[in-house]
Amino acid sequence: MGRSSSVYERELKQLLQAEPDSLRRYAASLQAGDRPIVDRLRKSPFLVIRGAGSLGFDLVALRREFTFPIEVKSSREEKILFSAASGRAGEQLKTHREAVDRVGLLVLYAYRRLGLRSEDPWRLYTPLAPPGRGRLELIRRRLPAIDTTREGNAVLRWEAGMPLASFLDVVTSLVETPGG
Repeated sequence: MGRSSSVYERELKQLLQAEPDSLRRYAASLQAGDRPIVDRLRKSPFLVIRGAGSLGFDLVALRREFTFPIEVKSSREEKILFSAASGRAGEQLKTHREAVDRVGLLVLYAYRRLGLRSEDPWRLYTPLAPPGRGRLELIRRRLPAIDTTREGNAVLRWEAGMPLASFLDVVTSLVETPGG
């Protein structure tokens, strides 16, 4: 069966917190042009808290400017269907959407593709959400939405996701000051 999903929650947590060993391993998977984002993250990491309980978020990433509730999914496959596992993931998506819409946050779905060696193994998505304001809206517009099947079930399609390095580039670009 392989490693449990909590391994990948910890991996993403360590990356976002800019833990040196995790950043070094992650940087090795990136193209040379994407590696400077690792240095930018090292200078301005997130505080990440692991969540617990069913229908809760796996992680919450915090910085002065942003709070991102994050749900972590992993698979060797090119897509993750939310209709699998008795529809629990679909119900979870609905609950997450309702929770963050009420308070104006942007929920992220992080897809860790297993078995990749020569590219960013993480992709990010967001559920469709009502239009927001400010920096969160700028980020939301850049992130791909979670797709749906013809039957209307949510699905994460690997090729449609935003690489984690690209997401971090967007986030840090929005808060960095010129010359700083």
